[in-house]
Amino acid sequence: MENKGDVVACVYYRSPSKDVSSDELFYRQLGEISGSVAPVLTGDFNFPDISWEDHTAVTSRPGKFLNLLGDNFLSQLLSEPTRKDALLDLLFVNREGLVGDMTVGGCLGRNDHKMVQFKIFGVMRKKISRVATLDFRRAKFKLLEELFGSVPWEPAFEGLEIHESWLAFENHLLKAQEQAMPLCRKSNKWVRRPICLNSELLLELRQKNKLYDLWK
Repeated sequence: MENKGDVVACVYYRSPSKDVSSDELFYRQLGEISGSVAPVLTGDFNFPDISWEDHTAVTSRPGKFLNLLGDNFLSQLLSEPTRKDALLDLLFVNREGLVGDMTVGGCLGRNDHKMVQFKIFGVMRKKISRVATLDFRRAKFKLLEELFGSVPWEPAFEGLEIHESWLAFENHLLKAQEQAMPLCRKSNKWVRRPICLNSELLLELRQKNKLYDLWK
């Protein structure tokens, strides 16, 4: 881990054989870091069954990892496979414009993982935002209603646990959203976290999310 001002660079390796308690320890540490500084987190997370295109997972452990990312406002930036056809090595940030010039390719020595290279920008800079957001003004809500109404919900949830049922529901929602809600690009702006989104508010949001998870 290396600290440069309010930016902390972290490298993490998650062994496939690690138990749930090891994951929980990492999640707590990440929550403490992301609430006060801007983390640049990279490493081999060994979650090959996560679909990063629609942010879904079919089992509970990667599903919980996705929930953690949302709780801490972290975005995953890599899209190319890093080991054969699997995207195992990941790169997370919680601020736009914090990293750039990303490349994936080549191996170091006999390692079978591709190298991930990127630059960390020490100051905020103005850039053209490539982040797409939902355009609700052009959304086809009638189509969204029809798509949801055509889903056979009882068979879709049959035999699933609560968390798995939520992931199945989320998957149907994202597919319907893709068809009924067009995307638009955010306008240019200085890339920085809103002033109101301070560490105290982030901590409160995470605590409320934990209570919601317990209630579920």
